[in-house]
Amino acid sequence: MKTTIAVLGAGSWGSVLASVLVQNGHQVRLWTRHPQQAAELNNQHTNQHYMGDYQYPPQLQTLTNLAAVLKNAEVVLFTVPTPAIRSVAEQVVPILHAQKACPLIVHASKGLEQQTHLRISEILTATIPAPYRQEIVALSGPSHAEEVARKDITLITAASTSLAAAQQVQRLFMNNYFRVYTNTDLIGVELGAAFKNVIALGAGALHGLGYGDDAKAALMTRGLAEISRLGVALGAQPLTFIGLSGVGDLIVTCTSIHSRNWRAGNQLGQGKKLTAVIKDMGMVIEGIKTCQSAYELARAQNIDMPITEAIYHVLYEQADIKQEITTLMQREGKSESY
Repeated sequence: MKTTIAVLGAGSWGSVLASVLVQNGHQVRLWTRHPQQAAELNNQHTNQHYMGDYQYPPQLQTLTNLAAVLKNAEVVLFTVPTPAIRSVAEQVVPILHAQKACPLIVHASKGLEQQTHLRISEILTATIPAPYRQEIVALSGPSHAEEVARKDITLITAASTSLAAAQQVQRLFMNNYFRVYTNTDLIGVELGAAFKNVIALGAGALHGLGYGDDAKAALMTRGLAEISRLGVALGAQPLTFIGLSGVGDLIVTCTSIHSRNWRAGNQLGQGKKLTAVIKDMGMVIEGIKTCQSAYELARAQNIDMPITEAIYHVLYEQADIKQEITTLMQREGKSESY
């Protein structure tokens, strides 16, 4: 059935998900803060800064007026970067109140809030009162906007504590190139999505330093062990981390040039300064801030995460990457256990 959907955030992922939903027959309005971007999407049907010459369906409406985007929306999809989730949700609340609306809330962002260490669904739960929303669903998995845009086969997960809500989102997005599974382990799905960005920074750094496939495979495997240890300590189900939002997302983010985190790590490995990497990227590199959150959570939970700690030392303490690798390799021998 045709559904009215508001997509908040017109970056690469948000705009491409909006495009998928339009192609699936839904009425979609996309929100951006930038009038020039809205004009380009509405008139040229392109989003050059994020997606080059990709052509969006002409039925997609892009607006800067948040109230107009949210009008009669049955589903609200947040795709803004994690640091903006709270502020955008706070802007949404009075509009939903005025419109007497109670939409299903979905997010497709990946990360944790700085300082509070809250997952995105927790931010949305705390910010949007229950009378103005239905359930909250996280959309996550191994997916790059560039490949979804050209209709490559993509499989992701819709996660919610409500199976019915996850199934509703599954129905909205499913088509012959975009397949959605459901999962009720919202904690595990969100944590896997956040923490894999940290390991992707390390994978990119290894490539930048000239290491081969053996080193990259080792990093991903032991990185998954770290993610699983901390995730389970925070309430996740272990099997979630060998699913699409765990190992699946980890593989694609650690091996693809489309990954901002991989590209950032690659530049760090080549000797570029972090400030220059951030400036040149022009888009949010979620793994940098997530690394700090993961490091702090691991210490609070007394969880051993040596790879995360090494990446933290490089990002926040200006440690030498090669020395951190040497330190990792010279650690005391251990059993291969999670």
